[in-house]
Amino acid sequence: MLEPPLSRARQASLGAIGLLVFAGLWSAAALAGSSSRDFLPAPWDVVARFVHLLHDPFAGYTLPEHLLSSLQRFGLGFATAVAVGLPLGLLMARFAWLDRLVSPAFDAVRFVAPIAWVPFAALWFGTGIGGPVLIIFAGAFPPVLINTYRGARHVEPRFLEAAQTLGASHWRVMTQVLLPAALPSIVAGLRVSAGLGWQSLVGAELIVASSGVGYLMVKGQAAVSTATVMSGMVAIGLVGLLIDSALRRAQRFIESRHGR
Repeated sequence: MLEPPLSRARQASLGAIGLLVFAGLWSAAALAGSSSRDFLPAPWDVVARFVHLLHDPFAGYTLPEHLLSSLQRFGLGFATAVAVGLPLGLLMARFAWLDRLVSPAFDAVRFVAPIAWVPFAALWFGTGIGGPVLIIFAGAFPPVLINTYRGARHVEPRFLEAAQTLGASHWRVMTQVLLPAALPSIVAGLRVSAGLGWQSLVGAELIVASSGVGYLMVKGQAAVSTATVMSGMVAIGLVGLLIDSALRRAQRFIESRHGR
């Protein structure tokens, strides 16, 4: 028998207990002295370094400035993936000939890990904005296209037939029938896409960037400052959580509007 779902209060309490246990084990390992605090800082060392980076520059910029640079790259790469993947997914679902034309090339490319594009990005764009944007696009584009295509393909054929009977053009069929019906699937794909795009960005900044959170972490490693590296990791996790939370709220709202 399945257990009943946990209440929000119980979920929050269990999450807090898990974080406390993790922090306790981490603190005990740091205080044991088996490793230098330069290599294994205590949690409070990371918090202090994080606060310090908020107002004191490291690797040329403060932590908020590095985050802003990362978010600009992410926004451009993610927006490009949505701008290409969403209409292409609708068109592929609508026109079988386009599906057969695009699918073989897409299936061949989508299994290439975004980080594998780093050498090409470095050769083509150097440390400019184009390299990270290309890598973010490579990570974010497949989930947008796949979920848009699947959502549009599952639209009831009678709706399409009714629209065609009423004389709707291809454009109106896609924008007024396929797109609204596929919207829950599209938003679910955007959550996956945003997560992969954000992860791809950090990987790109480790190699082909001169600013950003990934770049800050590389410089922290070079300076043997584990607290700086961990501060970057904390910033990455917090921003990723905020992005996913916003998209999760949008997904719940859209699913409630569609009666799911």
